[in-house]
Amino acid sequence: MKLIRWTSHALKNLADREIDRSEAEKTLDQPEFVVPGPFSRHIFMRRYFDILLQQEMLLRIVIKETMEEKIVVTVYKTSQTEKYLKEVL
Repeated sequence: MKLIRWTSHALKNLADREIDRSEAEKTLDQPEFVVPGPFSRHIFMRRYFDILLQQEMLLRIVIKETMEEKIVVTVYKTSQTEKYLKEVL
């Protein structure tokens, strides 16, 4: 398994957007969907129930992968599940 490195931007997003790091790590370990992103990146996605918002959300994590590691570029959550999953469902 590759090492996962979090950028300072991604860590700031976890705090600013009130995303539980354990939910993000679960998404990295067991993504529900992985789609190609811009600049040779991948977007790992997983639906989960957000306790703070009391609703289902979609967690999206943008990853840049090298031979040695997965670099977490950014992370965010959205309630617009259908918008992002229409490309994979």
